[in-house]
Amino acid sequence: MSKKLMEAASFIRSAAGTRPQAVIVMGSGLGSYADQIEADAVIPYADIPGWPQPTAPGHAGRLILGRRRGVPVAALSGRLHCYEGYSAAETVIPLQTLLLGGAKFVFLTNAAGAIRTTFRPGSLMLIEDHINMTGMNPLTGPNDDTLGTRFPDMSGIYDAELNEALQKAAEAEGFYVERGVYAWMAGPSYETPAEIRALRVLGADAVGMSTVPEAVAARHAGARLAAVSCLSNLAAGVGSEPLTEEEVLEAGAAASGSMMVLADAFLDQVRQLNAS
Repeated sequence: MSKKLMEAASFIRSAAGTRPQAVIVMGSGLGSYADQIEADAVIPYADIPGWPQPTAPGHAGRLILGRRRGVPVAALSGRLHCYEGYSAAETVIPLQTLLLGGAKFVFLTNAAGAIRTTFRPGSLMLIEDHINMTGMNPLTGPNDDTLGTRFPDMSGIYDAELNEALQKAAEAEGFYVERGVYAWMAGPSYETPAEIRALRVLGADAVGMSTVPEAVAARHAGARLAAVSCLSNLAAGVGSEPLTEEEVLEAGAAASGSMMVLADAFLDQVRQLNAS
């Protein structure tokens, strides 16, 4: 695997001539952030050796390389999901490529259903921990020692210092961010009301179909990580309305301004950490 990742990393490096310090995965609510990056190169996933192609709506499948807030950054416009038919290991190939290329900071975004009854659709949640309900793990199989250790520690996976910086940035801009635990379900069907009740008992505050494989891969590679959920809807049984894909996309668009504030705050913190 490392040979394939190194081939992809070499291709990306030759296309842009820079080594990104930070990776931003642009899920729901952050798609337009690509327009804010001073791009040196925009590469379709299809052009990168060994990279799978996203098929989910709203996931363009483009890698944007450039600078934002003075930080060399790689933005993944489009992510891969297990419900598309990919293994957990395949979904993290783009991120692992960039980590192997030298990136040390990762910012993940997603759309999620609100489980905690005090949460409201359209708000944002800083992920403090996660629960993997799928039985899948991107590290299953022979370990790639060039990326990380066989048995990586998952305590403190979501960086407390980065989360604190994001919270302060939100407060400075006059909006509030929730904090909580994200549960990963495989999808593509939404959860049943009984599953949501079970997840609440287990301690989950929000539920979605992504992010955890990337978080595990980032931790495995020693990167510092922050992740934000756009609470696009009330989970099944929490609200009375049927769940729809359109609802998720609309909520992501509405929250895009706040999400971009947090993305910029993340990069500001990366710049400060690199300078210290």
